[in-house]
Amino acid sequence: MNTNAPMSPAEENVWDVTPEETQQAEPKPAVKSTKSRSVEKPQAPKSVSNADYDLEGLMTDFPTAKELERFVFDETGVVLNLKGRANKLKYQVAMDVLNGVEVDAKFIGGDNPYVEKSEMVPEEPLRPVPPRDSKLPPHTQIQNTFWAPTIPHPDPEARSQDKKCHVMFRKYNNGMISYEIQGPLELYPVGEKIDKYGRTRPEIMKWLDPRTGEQVAVRADGTLTPQGKRLRAMMQSSKFRVNKSTQWDTFIDREFISINDSVADNPWELK
Repeated sequence: MNTNAPMSPAEENVWDVTPEETQQAEPKPAVKSTKSRSVEKPQAPKSVSNADYDLEGLMTDFPTAKELERFVFDETGVVLNLKGRANKLKYQVAMDVLNGVEVDAKFIGGDNPYVEKSEMVPEEPLRPVPPRDSKLPPHTQIQNTFWAPTIPHPDPEARSQDKKCHVMFRKYNNGMISYEIQGPLELYPVGEKIDKYGRTRPEIMKWLDPRTGEQVAVRADGTLTPQGKRLRAMMQSSKFRVNKSTQWDTFIDREFISINDSVADNPWELK
């Protein structure tokens, strides 16, 4: 039995009589016969448009751009950039977003409207990586590479804390050897100030950035640059020994000889 089917007027009120029953019943002049009437429920007034939000409502409820941006963010997750816009324009943009209308990308922001930029600790911009030495051959001519993650840090304070840097050594087919400090990158606080809530915070966050870009350590003629001399001396020290050799001789300044079976018969014409 379908209990969800709509009920007839008689089923809604068993005391009402049908027209057929009225005709069969004895006439009663003093009482007028009545028919069941369906009572309509009051309906909410319909809007003249399909939009849920209008300019008047937004301007009344959200008098500032920040309040308007936060409301739009809460309702849609869209970050708007409305500060400084013409008054009607910013409300029009907000209304369009709320009603699902696509808006120009220039009105879309990137920062959470609940975050107060004035209370954030500023961050120093990260500098670009220094350029690669133009005298180095292209990477297609690399013979071998060696990644050393335990080289002492070039920054004096970081080095005093026994921090290490990551260095990539590359040897090329023409005998050149390069070095490149690749990191790590680290933010650290500088200075102190008290914010409006009485909390102590850094004045700025700066980058500890040891990156050098790829630079020459050994030239094609076998001579070393000043930095190359220091790096080779360190990599040949006892701290960087590999069995009876060192990391420089074993992994960095390696010699590869191309041979084939003919060398067993004639070693003098090796190509």
